[in-house]
Amino acid sequence: MSERRANIGDRPKRREDLRFLTGRGAYLDDLRFDGLVHAVILRSPHAHARIAALDAARARLAAGVLAVLTEADRRADGLGPLLPTAVANTQTGEPFAFAPQPVLASDKVRYVG
Repeated sequence: MSERRANIGDRPKRREDLRFLTGRGAYLDDLRFDGLVHAVILRSPHAHARIAALDAARARLAAGVLAVLTEADRRADGLGPLLPTAVANTQTGEPFAFAPQPVLASDKVRYVG
């Protein structure tokens, strides 16, 4: 008897289903480590807007906050834009052309979230 191949529309059996359906699964947020901290990113509620002012003083004083990083902090620390991990096509060696991705918005936001 030949092994049956999966077809489009089949419901594959997944190994992880039973543990998640029975409450025995663990998600990344369930893991605990000594010294673990969480990061929160403030995202823009506006699709296109100028940043006139940003006051992080209250956020810095909030209980449990370790750091608040703004564009001014990024600039002062000398952090550059995000760069891709692959700089060239592995097949041809041709370098990729990409636009630098800023770490934080500076003067203007261009996307909601």
